Amino acid sequence: MQTSPDQAAATDSAQPEVVLERHDEIAVIRLNRPDKLNAVTSQNLADIIAALDTCDADDDVRAVVLTGTGRAFCAGADLSGGEDTFVAEPDADTGAAPPDTGGQVALRIYRMTKPIISAINGSAAGVGVTMTLPTDVRIAAENAKFGFVFTRRGLVPEACSTWFLPRVVGISAAVEWTVGGRTIPATEALERGLVRELLPADEVLPRAIEIAREMTRGTAPVSAALTRQLMWRMLGAPDPEVAHRAESIGIYTRGKSADIRAGVSAFLVKEEPDFPDRISDGLPDLFT
Repeated sequence: MQTSPDQAAATDSAQPEVVLERHDEIAVIRLNRPDKLNAVTSQNLADIIAALDTCDADDDVRAVVLTGTGRAFCAGADLSGGEDTFVAEPDADTGAAPPDTGGQVALRIYRMTKPIISAINGSAAGVGVTMTLPTDVRIAAENAKFGFVFTRRGLVPEACSTWFLPRVVGISAAVEWTVGGRTIPATEALERGLVRELLPADEVLPRAIEIAREMTRGTAPVSAALTRQLMWRMLGAPDPEVAHRAESIGIYTRGKSADIRAGVSAFLVKEEPDFPDRISDGLPDLFT
């Protein structure tokens, strides 16, 4: 992982395979194995998690964009290891199955305190598409193709996608796409709600950064973080009473904050607010 302003496609094998860039208040995490169509290894997935940790810990980062270098977003797992690619050792203490590394990335995205947008600059398959499901917005290149190809490799879906995908596109499309494993064109992905919009490939990243700024401009970072948590957590709530309790705690704690005073005062005098509260100071627990 490395911080770099370089936007050019990397061809040097010495280049880091996961790059963290900054565009002012927007961070961009870039998969950077263009010669492998950004296929990922366990180390790449660990590097993505480390980059997400860095972004979450930095109060100057307001939103994150996930993208790829070259003509693909991510071809899925790197299969150069052959038939043993997915062979893993059980937990040494319990003998249980080890955690799925794609699932660890998905859960880290789910737990983010900053909005995260997928700028899908080209085709995405396997973990390359499932890792985008817990991101808040997905936009894609017009020529992108998507593949939930697990059954065609003898696997089952991973990266918590059996939880996320039906909530994104509905159970019918989710079952059709994952059981059949066929290639999904960008137009169908748009029609079924997997992506928000389609653009020429070279416009995807700038548009994602623009959306990130639209989501964060003039908003309180702590309130944005809590709102994101509320929205995702309530997907699994059994009834609206759970949301009512969590929102009541949020209104109570935020109502006493310095941010609310700054926000209301700025509104009354028609100025842009300067919110003083920081995520790094800690977030109130809305879910006790």
